[in-house]
Amino acid sequence: MLGDRWGVSDAEVARRYPCDDFVADPSVRAWRGVPVAAAPETVWRWLRQVRLAPYSYDWIDNGGRRSPRVLVEVAEPRVGEPFTATGGRPRGRVLAVEPGRALTARIMGAVMSYVVVPQPDSSARLLLKVVMRVPRPVGLALCVGDLVMARRQLLTFKRLAEG
Repeated sequence: MLGDRWGVSDAEVARRYPCDDFVADPSVRAWRGVPVAAAPETVWRWLRQVRLAPYSYDWIDNGGRRSPRVLVEVAEPRVGEPFTATGGRPRGRVLAVEPGRALTARIMGAVMSYVVVPQPDSSARLLLKVVMRVPRPVGLALCVGDLVMARRQLLTFKRLAEG
């Protein structure tokens, strides 16, 4: 599907993600990934701040409010809690958490898993897989739209973790 892969290897596409347990036979599968020149623990600390704001294009998906650019002490996410906040309002639900490693959530009909993968040089890969069941034409539009937003989000987390 157009826009289904960005920044991921064939091995990263083939691996199992926690979101695979929540959507049977998805019509949309999209993978995104970035290398991050920071310790996996640092990447995780930034990633769990997604609960405060979306970290994508704030003028589109955060009501014009800037996502925090400093680390704040955010507790580990827990199943059932809101996944993120847009414009200061909670959105989505956390479905599964592996502290320090993976965060899975549902928002707007999509289920997504963020996975922090430690690398041999003490850096990390930040991977994202999104799955959902929608009619194919809708899925194509959502996949392309998600590529734009998710790419920005992952690059923002990368920049902040490396900063």
